[in-house]
Parts: sequence; structure tokens; C-alpha cells
Amino acid sequence: MPKVVDAERRRREVAEAVWRVIRRDGLEHASVRNVAREAGLSMGSLRHYFASQGELMTFALRMVIERIERRVAALDAGPDPRRRAELVLAELLPLDADRRAENEVWLAFTARAMVDPELRALREEGHDTLLAGCRRIVRDLLPAGTPGEDVEVEAQRLHALVDGLAVHAAMRPDLHTPERLAALVSRHLDRLR
Repeated sequence: MPKVVDAERRRREVAEAVWRVIRRDGLEHASVRNVAREAGLSMGSLRHYFASQGELMTFALRMVIERIERRVAALDAGPDPRRRAELVLAELLPLDADRRAENEVWLAFTARAMVDPELRALREEGHDTLLAGCRRIVRDLLPAGTPGEDVEVEAQRLHALVDGLAVHAAMRPDLHTPERLAALVSRHLDRLR
């Protein structure tokens, strides 16, 4: 009897292999051959799940977005907008091994997105989603009746803070520890009220 394979699960396993190759060797080494080897598959088997390297890379980047979205959707922050903001933003920062991996993969793909239209579309989707989330957080935290222009400026500041902290944590994790990142976000949120 032929072995039954869960195709979606296998695609995720291959994408995780992409992440490992990128984090260990760099994006330029995430070839179909290297990823297949990392995933313990033949190149032919890998091509059964992904028709091209572009499709594989797009899936691997989309997986970052989906994982963050699932975690944020699963949060139970209660009615306190300040607590909810802190929990949501914590899911976006590299505060543990899984989020550190997502952050490093996201940043590796960011430069490639400048020349790859599919990756660029995903990068822009991620950017727009984060900015929209920052707008919601700021609207919840600022006093009712705050002018829309002020909300937008504060949303962009929060967005820039989160993005900057993610980049700094990837570049210098020794200086930008999870505790330090959380403290900086907390301080910023306190100043929004």
C-alpha cells in the first residue's frame, strides 16, 4: 500500500528547511538542491510540492506572516487596551527562538523583495498589516477625539519602533535582549496614554 503524505504538512516542513538554510548559510544558498538536502528529500520530490524556487521562497515568507497572524488571533488579552497592545506587539518581536527565526527569515527576504515582484507583494502586505495594527493600537490607547492626523503620526512612530527594534535585535542580539525590547515597547506605550 502506498504511503500517504500530508502535502500541506510536507510543504511546511520544506519551508522550515528553507528557514534553516537561510539562517545558517544565507538566502543566496537557499537553492532547490540545498533545501532538498536540508529537508531530506530528493530534488524531484521537492519539485512535487513546489514547482519553482520562486514558489518555494514565496511560501516560506508567507509562512512567517501566517504564523504571526495565528498567534495574534489566539491572544486573549481581555478588555484592557494597554495589555492587548503589549501582547500583540510581543508577537511581532524576536522575544524567543521561534520569533527570532521568523524575524531573521523576514529580514533576509526583505532585500530580495526589491527585485522579486512576488516577494515584494508579500513584504508590502506585511508592512501594511503591521501599520494597520499599529493604527488600531494607537486608536485604542489615545484619548477619544484625538485628531486623525495625530493618530496617524503615532501609528507610524509605533510602526517604526517595532521595525527598528526587530532589525536591531537581529543585528545585535547581545545588546537588544528580549527583556530590553519588551521594556522599550512598554515605555513607548506608556507615553501614548
